[in-house]
Amino acid sequence: MKDIWLRIQAFFDILSTRNVLIEVAVLAVCVALGALVSAELGRRNQRHKARPIALSWRYLATQGNVVVTPIIVVFVLVLIAESSLLAARHDVSLLGAAARLILAYVVVRIGVLVFAATLGNKTWIQSWETRVTLFIWLAIAFEYLGWLDPIISTLDGVGIAAGKSRITVWSVLKLLFTLTLFMLVATWISRWVERRVKKLTGVAMSTRIGIAKFANAFLIALSILIGLNAAGVDLTALTVLTGAVGLGLGFGLQSIAANFVSGFVLLMDRSIKPGDVISLSGQAGTSTENFGWVQELRGRYVVVRDRDGVEMLVPNQQLISNAVINWSYTDPRIRLKLPIRISYRDDPELALKILREACEGQERVLTEPEPVSRLMHFSDSGIELELRFWISDPQEGVNNVRSEVNRAIWRLFKEHKITIPIAQREIIVHSAPAALD
Repeated sequence: MKDIWLRIQAFFDILSTRNVLIEVAVLAVCVALGALVSAELGRRNQRHKARPIALSWRYLATQGNVVVTPIIVVFVLVLIAESSLLAARHDVSLLGAAARLILAYVVVRIGVLVFAATLGNKTWIQSWETRVTLFIWLAIAFEYLGWLDPIISTLDGVGIAAGKSRITVWSVLKLLFTLTLFMLVATWISRWVERRVKKLTGVAMSTRIGIAKFANAFLIALSILIGLNAAGVDLTALTVLTGAVGLGLGFGLQSIAANFVSGFVLLMDRSIKPGDVISLSGQAGTSTENFGWVQELRGRYVVVRDRDGVEMLVPNQQLISNAVINWSYTDPRIRLKLPIRISYRDDPELALKILREACEGQERVLTEPEPVSRLMHFSDSGIELELRFWISDPQEGVNNVRSEVNRAIWRLFKEHKITIPIAQREIIVHSAPAALD
C-alpha cells in the first residue's frame, strides 16, 4: 500500500510543474470540446427514438456515432495540440500518454459495442456498455502507468485463510472476472447457435426452440466449470459440497426438475405445439372440459387459453404423465355426437331423416364425411337415437356448433310433431280381492 501512495504522490508532483499544467489545460479544453460534440449528438439522437435492430450496419453506425465520435474528436484535438506544442519546443509527454490512452478507449469502446450488438437488443450488457468499457480501459491504463502490479500485490495481501488455501480480495475479483468473461463468451456462442438453428426451415419450430434452449443451458454450465478451473479453483475439493447440494436440490426441486425435463420432451417430440387445441379432461371422446388453445411452451409450464379468455399455466409434467386430448394433433377434423330420444309413438325412420336434415345449412358441419344418424337402442322412456357429424375447426368452439344443430333439431321436430319424451314411471293400482277383506 505504501508503494502505491508513493507512486501517486510522485504522479501529482509531476502534475504541479508548469509544463505539465499547460498540457493539462490543453487536455481539458479538448475534453470540453468533445463533451459539446457529445451533447449535440445526444440531442439529435433523442429526436429519433426508434432504436435500430442490432446486428445491422445501421445499429452500429448510430450507436458508434453517439458514443465513439466524441472520443475520436478528443483524440484528434489532442494530436493537433501535441503537434503544436512539439513545434513550440514544449515537452508533450503527458499529451502523448493521453493520446495513447484515448486511442485505447476508442478501441475498447468499439469492441464492446460490436460484442453487445451481436448479443441482441435485449441483453443486459447493452445497459452496461459504458461500465464494462471503463473497467477494461482502467485495467489497461493502470498497466500502462505501471500501477497494476502494486495494486494486485496489495489486494492479494488482504484475505483470510481457509484450510490449506487462502482467500484474498484479488482471488475473489479474479474469480468473478473470469466467470463473467467465460459466461459472456458462452452467451455469445449460444446466440450464434440459436440464430443458426432458427434458419433450419426443415426442422419444426418447437424442435428448434428446444435445441436452442438446451445449447444455451449446456454452454452456460460448461463456461462456469471452465471459468472456475481457469481461476485456479480446485474442483475436486467441491465434490463433497456439490454432492450434498445436489442431493438436497434433488429432493427439494424434484418437481421443478421434472417439469423442465418434461418441457424439453414436449419441445422435441412435438406432441403439443403453440396453436394446438387441447382438452385436459383426460377422457376419451370429444369432451370439452378444460378446453383451450396452447399459447406458449415455457420451460416449466404451458400456457393454455380457454374460451373465457382465462390463461391456465399447466405444468409440463401433467401433460406428460396424464392423458391429454389434442384435437389438432394430426388432423383438425373431429366428430361430434348428439344423443336424441323420441317417443315410441313416433316413426324412428322419419326422426333419423330429420336428424340428417338438421345438419343441412350449417356452415361448420362438413358434408364429407356426411352426417349420419343411428338408432342406438330401445330404452324404458323412449327410442334412443344419435346424430354424428364432423367439423374441421374445433378451435372455433364445439359447444356453439352443437347448440346450432340442437336448435335445428328442435325446430324440425316441432314441425313434424315428433316428441321428445320425459322419463316417467307408471304405477298401476289393483283393487284387493274380496276374499282378503
